Amino acid sequence: MGKHKYATMTMERQFEIIEGSVTTPQGFRASGLHCGLKKTSRNDIGAIVCDVPAVAAAVYTTNAFQAAPLAVTRASLAAEGKLRAVLVNSGNANACTGKQGEADANRMRSAFAEQLGVAPHYVAVASTGVIGEPLKMDCIERGIAELPAGLTAVGEGAEQFAQAILTTDLVKKEACAVVTIDGKPVTIAGSAKGSGMIHPNMATMLGFVTTDAVIEQEALAALLKRTTDATFNMITVDGDTSTNDMLLAMASGLAGHETLQESHSDWSVFAEAFQYVCEQLAKAIARDGEGATKLIEVRIAGAASNEAASAIAKSIVGSSLVKSAVFGADANWGRVIAAIGYSGQQVNVDTVDIQVGPIAVLSQSTPVAFDEEEALAYLKGDTVVFHVNLHMGTGAATAWGCDLTYDYVRINAAYRT
Repeated sequence: MGKHKYATMTMERQFEIIEGSVTTPQGFRASGLHCGLKKTSRNDIGAIVCDVPAVAAAVYTTNAFQAAPLAVTRASLAAEGKLRAVLVNSGNANACTGKQGEADANRMRSAFAEQLGVAPHYVAVASTGVIGEPLKMDCIERGIAELPAGLTAVGEGAEQFAQAILTTDLVKKEACAVVTIDGKPVTIAGSAKGSGMIHPNMATMLGFVTTDAVIEQEALAALLKRTTDATFNMITVDGDTSTNDMLLAMASGLAGHETLQESHSDWSVFAEAFQYVCEQLAKAIARDGEGATKLIEVRIAGAASNEAASAIAKSIVGSSLVKSAVFGADANWGRVIAAIGYSGQQVNVDTVDIQVGPIAVLSQSTPVAFDEEEALAYLKGDTVVFHVNLHMGTGAATAWGCDLTYDYVRINAAYRT
């Protein structure tokens, strides 16, 4: 535990936030490098490797056109529910590439398994980048041959991996926490990429969570799904859902405590820390949306149900007009009320309250006089929070997104070229 730098644990949390990466949990190593898929010299292939078979689970995009790597990963997990490694490339999605794409994804799995000396079903594969272009397998295979030499549990390995999975992202996205289970420290860490084609429709990006917890596979899979619904499925950048989205969790079991399942006395503490890591990654993706300058957070209270609150929050944060108003620092609450109205959820049109940050702009569906200069100053900040109370029940939810800027169009107008 000496390598960890701990932050002060707050009264609200039952875990500690630390500086760490996907290799901070016991048993994990990572590496990344440039193999030639990207036109720049940025890393474009990386891997996370576990020293032992790790209990694993994944969730995938709901897009009908699913990339070949997702089928390979599903097959790997179906064998035992355990993994030794995940191999990831950026710069090419290997999506809509037909039988050749399937063969290439399987070749990636087999080639890396051979390098590690493990069975192919112990390797998962993920890809991200341009759709519809065949993989440069000569580059991929060269990278696979070089990756094992860079695998480290500390130092550069995790940094190189975090860089290798990025596409239009401006920054890497990592989070890490430590929780006590049966008196023993358990670490949960994550790394993700995502900046465009982000919409709350599972899973909105590539994400990788590692932990040294001892946990049943069914319990991990259920926790991952529930947590995804509350975090990654509550973010949006542009309303587009990728063909390649995947969130993968791996648990080495090296922390040495009693096996975690929902009946364990420390389950809620573990689940809280697990959700924290995922939420931090999700918010980082929203904040780093293509061309974005601000993080938008929408907090719904008083809805008829949690499900209704979730739908309304996502309707607001996904509104191009709300996003544009935030970019322009315009306290146009009419955009918010309109998004509530077309959310498809039951609302009482006479009881809605809206705040822009600390500033009340609507009370019981009646406009409130507010200081435009104060609102302008608030909206010029890098985080904008909308509070909405529907006064209909106890349902609540939070969603995250970003503003819509000129740069979003510039970036996507030339994404392929």
